[in-house]
Amino acid sequence: MAIYTEQIEAQASGKSMCEITKAVVSGLHKSGFREGKVTVFCCHTSCSLVIMENADPSARRDLERFLERLVPEHDPDFTHTLEGSDDMPSHIKMALTRTSEVIPFVEGQLCLGTWQGVFLWEHRELSQTRRIVLSYDGE
Repeated sequence: MAIYTEQIEAQASGKSMCEITKAVVSGLHKSGFREGKVTVFCCHTSCSLVIMENADPSARRDLERFLERLVPEHDPDFTHTLEGSDDMPSHIKMALTRTSEVIPFVEGQLCLGTWQGVFLWEHRELSQTRRIVLSYDGE
């Protein structure tokens, strides 16, 4: 098997999910591979990656609100608050979710379901530019 790797940047406008599926597909086409898998890796500790429904945004909003209730800001037990009240909650949210996804591809197509997309999930209030590594193993 051969490897093709590229890095992309995703701009997240505060707490939100930014779909990066097109960038993952673009990298697959550049690789020239037909069969294999891609590892999508986020190089940060206050955002995460998720495969989520990409048709109805209310599903993503519901998930975001659920995690906000699960890990609220301004918890008096948090001591890691140097960068603000969303600092520690963003690290916990990242730890509860994922910083990488592995997606197989067959015949040059990602094996995502009809309504699935790959999203960068920003857990911080302020807009961020995030670095994501795409590593394709295939032939």
